[in-house]
Formats: sequence, C-alpha cells, structure tokens
Amino acid sequence: MTVMLGVFIFIDDYFNSLAVGNICRPLTDRQGLSRARLAYLIDSTAAPVCVLTPISSWGAYIISLIAGILATHHITDISPFGAFLELSALNYYAIAALVLVIASAWFDINFGAMRRHAVAARDGELFDASRGNPPGNTHVEESKRGRPMDLLIPIVVLVIATFFMIVQTGASALAADGEAFDIIRAFELTDVAKSLIIGGAIGLLTAVLMLLRHRMGMSRSVGAIVQGARSMMPAVYILIFAWLLTGIIGSLGTGQYLATLVDGVVSPTWLPMLLFVLSGLMAFATGTSWGTFGIMLPIAGDMAAATEISMMLPMMGAVLAGSVFGDHCSPISDTTILSSTGASCHHIDHVMTQLPYALLGAAISLLAYLVMGLTDSTLFGWLSLAGLLFVSIAWLARRERANPVVARI
Repeated sequence: MTVMLGVFIFIDDYFNSLAVGNICRPLTDRQGLSRARLAYLIDSTAAPVCVLTPISSWGAYIISLIAGILATHHITDISPFGAFLELSALNYYAIAALVLVIASAWFDINFGAMRRHAVAARDGELFDASRGNPPGNTHVEESKRGRPMDLLIPIVVLVIATFFMIVQTGASALAADGEAFDIIRAFELTDVAKSLIIGGAIGLLTAVLMLLRHRMGMSRSVGAIVQGARSMMPAVYILIFAWLLTGIIGSLGTGQYLATLVDGVVSPTWLPMLLFVLSGLMAFATGTSWGTFGIMLPIAGDMAAATEISMMLPMMGAVLAGSVFGDHCSPISDTTILSSTGASCHHIDHVMTQLPYALLGAAISLLAYLVMGLTDSTLFGWLSLAGLLFVSIAWLARRERANPVVARI
C-alpha cells in the first residue's frame, strides 16, 4: 500500500515524501515495519516516479530544458514532450529503482543494513534505539470519528488542484505569447513553483476543513496544526544547511569541472555509461538532481552533437538516470532528507539502509548502458536491464525465503 500510494502521488517528490510518510507511518508501525524500511519505500517511489512522469514538477522542468537543447541544435523532427517520453524509457535507473522497491515490498526483501533494522523491528524497535527517539515524533490526540475519506479527500484534492494549476499556468503563458492552447505546450511553459504553492494551499485548506468538521474544538485543532508544523522543523533546519552547502559547491564550479573530465576524451560508445557515472557523482556531491539536470543535460546534448547525434537521447537518458541515483545516495539531498523526516527515521539510518538497494539498481543500469553503447541498440539495452533485474530479484527472493527475518526473542 505504501508503494502504491507513493506511485499515486506523482505531482512532486516533496509532496510524495511528506504525505506518504505521515499517512503510512502509523500503519507500518502496527505491522512491525522498521522506520528505515518505510523511508526506503518512500524515497524510491518519490524521485523515480516524478522523473518518469511528464505531469509532475520534475517533468515540467526537464521538458523546458529539453526544449532549449533541441532548439540550440536545430532538431525539429521531435517535440520536447515526445523527447521526454523517449527519455523516460531510457532512464534505466529510475525504472530499476521502481522495480526493485516493488519487488522488495512484495517479497519482503531485506539485505545489507536494512536486515538489522528489520530484525529489530520484529522485536518492537521500529528505529535504532541506540540513537534515541527520531526527530519528528509528536503525539496528537486523534478523533474517535475518523474515516478513510478524511485522509483520501485532501490527498485527491491536492493532486487534482496541483495538476489543474500546472495546466492553467501553462495556458496563461501561452495566452501571453499569443499562442492557441495546446496541452503539450502548456506543460512546457508551466510555472512549477506557483502551481505547487497554490495546489498545496488548496490541499492544506481542505485538510483543515476536514479537521474542523469533526468539531474537535479550537484548542485541539490548533494544537494538531502546531504539532504538524513542529514535526517539520528538523527537516527545515537540515534543508537550509544543505541548500547553503549546495550553493557553495555550485559557486566552486564542481559540476562543470567534473563534466570536463570526459568531454572529448572518450569514444561515443562509452558515453552513456560514463555520463551515468559522472551525473551520479555530481548529484551525490552537490545533493541536487535538478542542478545536475541543468548542468549535464546541455553538456550531453553538446557532446552528442559533436560526436554522434543519434546518441543524444540515450546520453540524456543516462544523465537523468545518474542524477536520480546520486540524489538517492546523497545525505545532503533534499528528497533523502524529507523521506527520512516523513518516516520519522534517523537520517543517517535511511542513507545507509537505502544505499545497498541503490547500488544494486545502479550496477544493473550501468551494465545496461554498457550493452546499449556497445550494440548501439536501445532494444538490447532494455533486454539486458530486464534480464539483470529478473535474475537479481529471483536470487534475493530465494535468499529471503531460505533465511527469513525473525525476531531475536
């Protein structure tokens, strides 16, 4: 249920991490699922889903970047929206991460540091007791008349309102330019920040109205709102310092320096694989996949235009995949921070338990990009990705059945 809800809330990774975490945490606690496992399920259905979906904040941002790259190189035989759809099919890491998290939930796969947390959770320790209580744990007196619709209505309103604002702001930009309305062009020109703010405000207002409907009293209602805001403060502190660090790294030109290490040095055959690695390192070092997109997508376009123009989309797909991989592994990534906050999991616990899953997905993706580069065929790249995922999941599921997680007491 946690995975499916993470897939459903595809508008933005921030919304995904916080909403899914706060919704599913009481349920997973009852079922003896560790907070680290919950954080992994949240994080691996946040960025991977958003980066594959055109009707998301990520999709709108990437489409706008693609439009500029295609215009720069005078490519007119494909639209930015169509190019994004093709790039989604070539984003091997995002696909691998989604398949692995679904398999992990279905077969209850625990390996690496996650296994220790799973054993502890079976004993009733939902988080690492040696670190004390995780940040964000607050107690709010619950209504006795709560219903599932009290949860579903604000979430559905949030998704619909945000989607509507994405289309509306795009339509306003089209009208300002004197163009006729076109849904694809609207996604390309949408104002992502404005859409998220208004959609989030409408979702929040709906949640407050649902709260008042229960007549819990002004003091209890205000107390619930204050507790909710207070539970977010650790994430706010970490994010502020992470953004400061990211800004400093950007001013130092770290991304541009890493990009120059391979530019014009290697054969086009190896470029998808190397761009995947380079983008992953950059996203890990800077803590931002969006910043990596902005730096590396134009560089990938320039490199493809200078070497082999037919490799442009595969190379850009490798950039998207590597950026998401680095973002998943980075302890200063905002998505990683908010996933641990949403799950009320210690941040470093989340980073260390998610790392083995992310590295497995990255290794599979790396081999798939290598096959695609050597064969010059996206079909063979896809077949190798599917085959490696099948073998890996079958081996892990068999290993889990042979040695299931049990309580120590």
